[in-house]
Formats: sequence, C-alpha cells, structure tokens
Amino acid sequence: MTTTLRPTEPLQHSADGGRSRTYDICVNSRRVGSVRVATDPNFGAAAGMVEGLRVDEPDRGRGRGTVAALAAEEVLRGWGCSDVTISVPAEATAALALARALGYTERSRNMLKELAGDASAPPPGIVVRSMTEEEFTAWETGAKEAFARSWTDRGVPEEQARAKAEASHRELLPQGLASPGTAIHVAVADGRVVGHVWTGVRELEPGVSAGYVYDIEVGAERRGEGYGRALMLVAERVTREAGERLLGLHVFAGNTPALRLYESLGYRTTHVNSAKPLL
Repeated sequence: MTTTLRPTEPLQHSADGGRSRTYDICVNSRRVGSVRVATDPNFGAAAGMVEGLRVDEPDRGRGRGTVAALAAEEVLRGWGCSDVTISVPAEATAALALARALGYTERSRNMLKELAGDASAPPPGIVVRSMTEEEFTAWETGAKEAFARSWTDRGVPEEQARAKAEASHRELLPQGLASPGTAIHVAVADGRVVGHVWTGVRELEPGVSAGYVYDIEVGAERRGEGYGRALMLVAERVTREAGERLLGLHVFAGNTPALRLYESLGYRTTHVNSAKPLL
C-alpha cells in the first residue's frame, strides 16, 4: 500500500510571502488522516512548520504518520525552507517518539498553570515595581538582542532569529509600555534593577485566553536569591487582576534552573517544540 499526501485546498499565500496548504493523508486514495504544512510567519519564508498531523485510529501503528511527516518535509524543501519545526502535546507519547525517530531535537516547551486561590506575596525584602519609560527605552533594544540570541544559540539562522525578535516586539509592544494589556515589572536591589518580567494576555487556542509571561530575566550576579520567584508571583497577581485564571509561558530546552522554578510553582508542560534542519 502507498501512503501519499493529497491537497485539500489551493496553495495559500500571505501578504508577507508566507505559504500554507492542508493535505489529506491517503493510502491508495483512501483518506486516513490530515496534515497542514506552512512557513512560519514569525521566522520568515525559510522556516517551515508541520502542524496538526493526525492519522485516524484504525490506521495508526502502520507507519502512515512517518511517511506523511517525511512527505510534508519534502513539500517544505520544495518551498525553499531550510528547517522545520513541530509542536507536540506533552501527553502524545507516540508522536513524541516519532519526532525523535525522525531526527527532531527538542528546542523548547510551552507550560501552563491554573491560578487558584489568592496570589502569594513576594518574599520579604524583595522590591518589585513597574518599569519606568526611561527604563523601557534602555531595556527594549537589549531585550530584542537577547531574544534573537536565544534562538541563534539553538541553531536558528541569525536572519530568522532577528526577524522573530522584531516581529514579536512590533506585535506585542506597538505603543511601548502603553500597549494594551502590557505589564512590565522590575525587581530592585540596592537601588539598582536586577531583573524584569513582561506579561500580557493572549489567546492560547480559539476561545481560550490566558495571561502570558513573554520575558523574564534576572541578572547573573543576583540569581539564586529569590528574585525570579518574586517576579513570577507578580506575573500571577497581574494575570488575576486582568481577570484571567490561566498563566502560560515558553521555556527553552536546557534552561534547567528556569524549568525547575516553574515546576516548583505548579506549571505543567503542555507542548514540546522540536526542530530539525532540512538537508
């Protein structure tokens, strides 16, 4: 039996040069599943994505998903993509195993916490306040550079990483500190800013909104002193005040201290994000 992809729609083009297309997964012309292939609008036309790959229950365990994934990668190669990313639900153990078998490497995780009860206060002696306009001006340039570097350190081409950083700030901070739903707080020690947390509200999936930690960092010289935990507790308070009861975040693979902090605060992994080069 032959597994192939059959388009269900014309090739879609976006104004910024992106492409996408949905396919049926077929075995001898019989539909057994579906998959969507697209370029990533945040990283540019050279970055591909395979989304929503699903094989119907009766046809699982027969290699259909493997063949479909490889065929989807071939579509992206034809579009000129140099790499591909996938996001797999944390509980989908079979799909995670397939990703590893196909050469995907974990790049990051999405995590989520349900906020129950009242917000905890920051530890005594730690001062957290809102960021000032002067501080924002100095912070934004460095924040974009650090964000781009966090991607290049994980194999993303520099051009794609910078495009991602610029697109994120353009979308999420169009009016700086006055951007709707934006809250940026700083931790202060000895009169000096030693860390920050940037939070907002976003739609995690259709009809489900949540608070979101877009960025959090504590200076290397003050890590391990409770500032990261204090900033996360402020993020939870801000999220509650915005009327949300979920708080999500993104953490890069290999950032073990951050992952341990989030887990200790009750966050759980919802999706594992992986990537591979398209050679």
